[in-house]
Order: sequence, then structure tokens, then C-alpha cells
Amino acid sequence: MFRYTKFQLFAILLMITSLACGLPINLQDSNAISTSAAETVIAGFTQSAIPVDPNENVPTATPTFTITSEPPTITLTPTETLTPSPIPTSTSFVTLISVSVPTNCRIGPGRVYPRQGALLVGETAEVFGRNPTNEYWYIRNPDKPNEFCWVWGEYATLTGPFALLPIFTPPPTPTPTFTATPAPSFDLKATGMDSCGSTWWAEVEVKNTSSFAFKSMEYTVLDTVTDIEKTLITNGFTNKDSCSATTIKDTIASNDAFGISSALFDATLQNHKLRVDVTLCTELNQKGICVSQRVNFTP
Repeated sequence: MFRYTKFQLFAILLMITSLACGLPINLQDSNAISTSAAETVIAGFTQSAIPVDPNENVPTATPTFTITSEPPTITLTPTETLTPSPIPTSTSFVTLISVSVPTNCRIGPGRVYPRQGALLVGETAEVFGRNPTNEYWYIRNPDKPNEFCWVWGEYATLTGPFALLPIFTPPPTPTPTFTATPAPSFDLKATGMDSCGSTWWAEVEVKNTSSFAFKSMEYTVLDTVTDIEKTLITNGFTNKDSCSATTIKDTIASNDAFGISSALFDATLQNHKLRVDVTLCTELNQKGICVSQRVNFTP
């Protein structure tokens, strides 16, 4: 829509008036006609014009955009900052062992296992495992670095994260190898009966089958017919040959054989069933190691 100021309306009115002066003159009053025309034009402009307030700011053709609100400010609350733990180097996982007393290192955790080396005072070794009770530690053999062995922890000091060490299953307990301990032994053989006058005795032969020497004995003969028993306890050994000779030996050496006479009986032993028990000892007075044998015979 158009808006006109008072100056513009006045200019238009002057234009219309000048036009009116050039029109043909008729019988009507020219002043009345001019006045009437001017009023008509003014009335038309008055109806179509919009009053303008001189104090009003007329907007220009360029639109002005006004931001009525600012975008919201987003405040980010930082989450907890995690400080990563430093990655330990390989040396931080190494567990070392030392001892205050020289300690054997074995192929298994215990004395039943053979010895492979030793951890000495002043030495250190790297630990790679432990047994379930934490009594033994699996280490690199100080004497043979390419091998491993178990060391007792009684006198040990450990440094490093030993609680993280794996638990190793011990090897099977070795089957003990028993070495036969030499022991005294002998063979016993009955040889008959001998006599001198009215006395009788039994004869046996003993053979030493061991590396020990025999020095004393206990020799018992039971006559099962008469139920008479005679015992002879001596240091050394005696052999009687009828009434003619007597042979005495202080020691029956290894692999030596000797005939021994029993205690004397007052009656014949002929055709009587005899039970003979002989005990030989490696020391005098029936001491040391003593072994026994029995033989039954009828002279």
C-alpha cells in the first residue's frame, strides 16, 4: 500500500489545479469547478492513503532477522580419567632366591629325590615355580644352567612376586633302590655222633657263607627221646675227635668250614632223634650280629 506525506498531497493538488485551468470554459463557475474537482481528488487520496506517524520508523526493504534465543550451551562433564598402570618389564616378574645355608637342589621336592646340584651362600637363582605347600622352589640349577631342580625353602629368602609363581606338580616319587646290606650267614649240616667212654655228643659242621667272621656261639641239642637238652655257650669253637684229639678255633672266617662238638651227654644218643640249634655271633660273648640255624637228625 502507498503512503503519502502532506508535501506529496499538496503537489498533486497543484497539478490538478493547473490542469483544470487549461480546460474549456463553460457556463459554470470555474472556481466552483476547480474547487469541486480538488475536493474530489483529495477525498479519493484521503480514502486510499494510510496515515503516517512522523515518529514511526519505516522499515527498510532489507529484512532484519533477530535471534530471539541463543542455542543451549552443552556442558560436558568429563568422565573419570583412568591412569593406566605401567606395563611391567620382564625383570619385574623375575623372582630370585638365595639361602643362608648351603642347600641341595634335587630333581624333586624332597630328600627321596636324587641330588642334582646345590645353591650356595652368596649365590642367587631364578625361581620358576613352587610346590603346593610352598616348601620347595623350582629353580634354574646353579651348577647346570640348562637344567632345573627343586630347592628346600627352609633357609631361603625370596625377592620378587613369588605369590604369582605357578604351582608345579612334583615328579613321581622314585622307587627306592635297596642295596642289600651284607649280613652274617652260614650253612649248618649234621655229621653224626661221637663218644669217649661213657660220654656222648652230637657233631655238626658249619660253613661261613658271609664276609663276616664268627667269634662266639650258642649250641643246643635236644634229645627228643629222653627229653634231655644240653646247651654249650662259648667264645671260640671246639671239635673233639673221640678220645684222641681236640681242635679249637677262635674264629670261623669267611668261607671257612669247621666241625663243632656239642655239650656232653651221659647216655648214648644212638638212634635218638635230635634237634640241634646253632647260633653264631660276630663278636665275643654272643654280641655283635648273631644268626641262627636248626637241623634235625638221627645219629
